[in-house]
Amino acid sequence: MIRIAAVGDIHMGPDTRGVLRPAFDTLPECADLLLLAGDLTRHGTVEEALVVADEIRGLGVPVVAVLGNHDHHDDRPDEVTAVLRDAGAHVLEGEAAVLRAGGARVGVAGTKGFGGGFVGASAGEFGEPEMKEFVRLSRRCADGLRTSLERLDEEGCDVRVALTHYSPVPETLAGEPLEIYPFLGSYLLAEAIDTAGADLAVHGHAHAGTEHGMTTGGVKVRNVAQPVIGRAFHVYHLPVRERVSTGSATEATTA
Repeated sequence: MIRIAAVGDIHMGPDTRGVLRPAFDTLPECADLLLLAGDLTRHGTVEEALVVADEIRGLGVPVVAVLGNHDHHDDRPDEVTAVLRDAGAHVLEGEAAVLRAGGARVGVAGTKGFGGGFVGASAGEFGEPEMKEFVRLSRRCADGLRTSLERLDEEGCDVRVALTHYSPVPETLAGEPLEIYPFLGSYLLAEAIDTAGADLAVHGHAHAGTEHGMTTGGVKVRNVAQPVIGRAFHVYHLPVRERVSTGSATEATTA
């Protein structure tokens, strides 16, 4: 059994330095890895990223993260990423990480994702260039997620997890105003997950949403935004299925 700790939307700044560290220090006792589902900072500044870095440095379990929209606000996502990577986190965007955790090879495919809405009420690539680019960005994020999950399948990972900030399904948005659903996620992410396959999908972003959901293809989806789970992290248990490796992934590195 793999124990996956996850949280998103911690929105850290200088005044919250050290708030999460006592809880994070318990992770080796209860989890095999930690997933961070974006919006780790308030405004995407390097100063705020350094606070997050201090919370996750040397935890004793692997840390995998994606950025959220708040982490892009200061237009310095590359610098925020570099700070988190310097602290030991695997920060993913259209990439995957293969980790040795709990005696198994765990593959995590990650992307921030983007909006666009869900089946029956979604945006299309039509009209103004700005509208077409909005949808194309969602599609590029979903394509990167699908490709990464497929790569993890080829590598023969025992467990595969999709990590995003935006939601792949509307079910975990329940509680949010319907009018903002198109800005909280996209069905394209769920299509990517169902096409490539995964054991679990984890996201944040929807502070007033609901924890539990599922894709059409039956993949469990969990909204781990901190206001939703109400704690420093939540731990999910995934069974390990024995598989025959067909690739040569380097463990604990991005793939």
